[in-house]
Amino acid sequence: MLQVTDLHTFYGTSQALFGMSMTVGAGEVVTLLGRNGMGKTTTVRSIMGLTPPRSGTVMFEGAVITGLPSFKVAQAGLGLVPEGRQIFGNLTVRENLIATARPGPWDLTAVHAMFPRLRERGGNMGNQLSGGEQQMLAIGRALMTNPRLLILDEATEGLAPLIRQEIWHCLSGLKAAGQSILLIDKNIEPMLRLADRHYLIEKGRVVWSGTSPELEALPELRQRYLGV
Repeated sequence: MLQVTDLHTFYGTSQALFGMSMTVGAGEVVTLLGRNGMGKTTTVRSIMGLTPPRSGTVMFEGAVITGLPSFKVAQAGLGLVPEGRQIFGNLTVRENLIATARPGPWDLTAVHAMFPRLRERGGNMGNQLSGGEQQMLAIGRALMTNPRLLILDEATEGLAPLIRQEIWHCLSGLKAAGQSILLIDKNIEPMLRLADRHYLIEKGRVVWSGTSPELEALPELRQRYLGV
């Protein structure tokens, strides 16, 4: 489904990715793991056309999307829940959800069924929501684009434990429904339970990749690259 090959991405003269390569198959949940500043978000930005790579290729469902503007990448079927949520604070919850909606099974009814709180807060402005509610809104907004691949950058960062549980439950339900997901988060244990495969990143390149059982069996690897 998604194939990232040999990406080299720069911010000005500073290189952030050094030959980044990875794949996500249809129906898979795949994670990008690594300490802060190692290139996880830059990989997502390179895929989404927000920070185009200087060289390398991004293919999605057989088509090259490298260098396309971000709205074209989204139209190709990639939905992003960005780091920091980036909801529209001056729009209502309902307006946030329908602003970029595309036809498909994910509509207001489906999103409200997954996150009843968004139905309850439908008339509230985005900036009136708690952090957890904003994250639900960011996920709901991405789902309303009916993506074939859902990308979440820091899925549960800064959230209370009960809200984290709700988000993980949501992602588990999406996986069971066959949704392809690329996931970044710092909470390794729920990702080991949820994900099919993992990529460990250090200094803009993959240093290890493998399945959840393989990563779980290598505590020294997790300590070295994740500090957990």
